[in-house]
Amino acid sequence: MIDELVSPKFGRKTIVTGHYGSGKTEFSVSLAMLLAEKLSRSKGISGGSPYSSLALVDLDIVNPYFRSREQREMLEDAGISLYGSMFDTEITAELPALGATVRKPLEDKNCRVIIDLGGNDIGAMIINQFKKYFTDNDSEMFAVINTNRPETATVKDILAHISAIQSITGLSVSKLINNTHMLHETTVGDIIKGNNLCKEVSKTLNIPILYNCYPSRIIDASNLSGSIENLLPLGLYLRPTWLDIYSRS
Repeated sequence: MIDELVSPKFGRKTIVTGHYGSGKTEFSVSLAMLLAEKLSRSKGISGGSPYSSLALVDLDIVNPYFRSREQREMLEDAGISLYGSMFDTEITAELPALGATVRKPLEDKNCRVIIDLGGNDIGAMIINQFKKYFTDNDSEMFAVINTNRPETATVKDILAHISAIQSITGLSVSKLINNTHMLHETTVGDIIKGNNLCKEVSKTLNIPILYNCYPSRIIDASNLSGSIENLLPLGLYLRPTWLDIYSRS
């Protein structure tokens, strides 16, 4: 079932964008881990993955929290190459500087790439210096939506956010990702509400909802099956334990 969900016809180069708090980085990391698992199983099998390697490019150099590069060891252990900040080993050095190797996976046609892009339109500007890599039919941009965030709580807000991202990047959002959540307090109702709003956005923009995400450690998928399609389980790879302690105090 998971193989079917992570093997749709989306581009080799997949840009993931979403407002702050949408969970776009958690989605990017979870998707990369699922793809890595599939790639590992399909190696040497006829009809398996058309790609021989997998990379995650962290272009979110504005937000100092929930960075995919903080999980470098886990990602690399799973066979995922990580590119982004020029500071490979010092995650606290938050200067907006990219490493020179960022272009490597974008130019490698045998590498499937997930790009974790900055949250709002200002954070997304950084991709403009790589725009030549995203003008072909092998590239797509996903918009991760959390309807529990005030910036994307209504259809009007979501449309305005997507419009701003498209305007600043010159790229078009091709698929929606419903990732409505409240961290550890996420309920089935949250996900259903998000799906309903995303359906309206989907109809307005004429683009599909690719995934309805749910936190697999919190929500039982059986409570959603039958009412929502294309369910994708997300891990909580980026949730620091100190936040859980703080939230209970």
